[in-house]
Amino acid sequence: MCRQVFGFRLAMIALAAPAALLNAHPGLGVRLVGAAVVVTFMVSYALFRDWERFGPLLLRHPALLAADTLFGSLLLISAGPDTTLAYVSVCTPLLAGIAYSWRGAAVFASLQSLILLLVQTALPHAHRTPADALLLPGFCVITGAVGSTLRGLLLRFGTATQALTAMRARLAVTEAISEERARLAREMHDSVAKTLHGVALAAEGLAASAAAPAPDPALLRQQAELVARAARRAATESRELLTDLRRNQDHGHRDQDHGIDVLEELASRAADFSTRTGLPLTYRPPAGPHPELPVPPAAARQLLSITEEAMENANRHAEATRVEVSAEVEDGLLRISVRDDGRGLPAGTSLDELRRRGHFGLVGMVERAASAGARLHLGEGPDDRGTDVLLELPLPTPETDR
Repeated sequence: MCRQVFGFRLAMIALAAPAALLNAHPGLGVRLVGAAVVVTFMVSYALFRDWERFGPLLLRHPALLAADTLFGSLLLISAGPDTTLAYVSVCTPLLAGIAYSWRGAAVFASLQSLILLLVQTALPHAHRTPADALLLPGFCVITGAVGSTLRGLLLRFGTATQALTAMRARLAVTEAISEERARLAREMHDSVAKTLHGVALAAEGLAASAAAPAPDPALLRQQAELVARAARRAATESRELLTDLRRNQDHGHRDQDHGIDVLEELASRAADFSTRTGLPLTYRPPAGPHPELPVPPAAARQLLSITEEAMENANRHAEATRVEVSAEVEDGLLRISVRDDGRGLPAGTSLDELRRRGHFGLVGMVERAASAGARLHLGEGPDDRGTDVLLELPLPTPETDR
């Protein structure tokens, strides 16, 4: 706002300078008025052009504005109070009110009013009434009050803006914490908690086999290996979570510069699921040869986690007798489907209801799909039985060589 006031002063000085020079007395008078024109014009131009640099100096030293007022009085005396320099004199209390609050406005309004009264008294003017003589000094008082009021409004606006910025920052931090907690809950549910549940089931099977009247050593060895493999998997998943908490998940065992082959990893996990659970599973890769898919590592991990969760749900909750996992690439979309012949979803199932009942599997799948930029569709399986989980991920367009 101060810069705009100095811009207005600059224009008024430029318009009144010829009249001030013409009315000045030859010799020393012209030199004094010329010096006053140069000083006031250059000061106004510098503050208008580079307020960020020179403005703080003016705010710290009110004497500079007082000196500028005295130089402006020389122009006012030479050109007369009826020229555009009268508007320059009115701007001085306005600047003082904005820069120095009401005390500065009162001082400079009194000083400028006194200068205007002296100029009007010293110069002969015909038919000038007392009301005419007090008009410009009255404007100085008014503009000083306006400047002080504007300063208060600007300060309150700045305080409100700072409070709003701080509130937005706190909300952003709260939202980030909530998102991080939700992400960690998904990771714990889909990895460590599920694997530990598998360890418990395998250990119970091992204990039951060992308590049999005639234990089968081969079966005991197989169940013990299953327990060990599940425990190692739980330890690996725990390390991955800890690494992720330290923000180094893309610099340790996985390199961010190397993508994950989703189809190869999907086939491996489908085979591991069938071996671990004994549930018949058929994996159908895309037909024909296919290049390595350009899927970012973060999105690939989300897709694989959703697929594993769908397979686990078919085994643990749907009472399915077979599962079919298929993948295809068509029209720039990667589609991954997990179908089972189980009981299917209960009628009227919603995400809010699942949250209230503490079932976070489907909730986590939806959140993972959203974070990866994929679309998740839940429907009935083949022959109106079971569940069909369909994932659709738009693939980035590979860059072409130029």
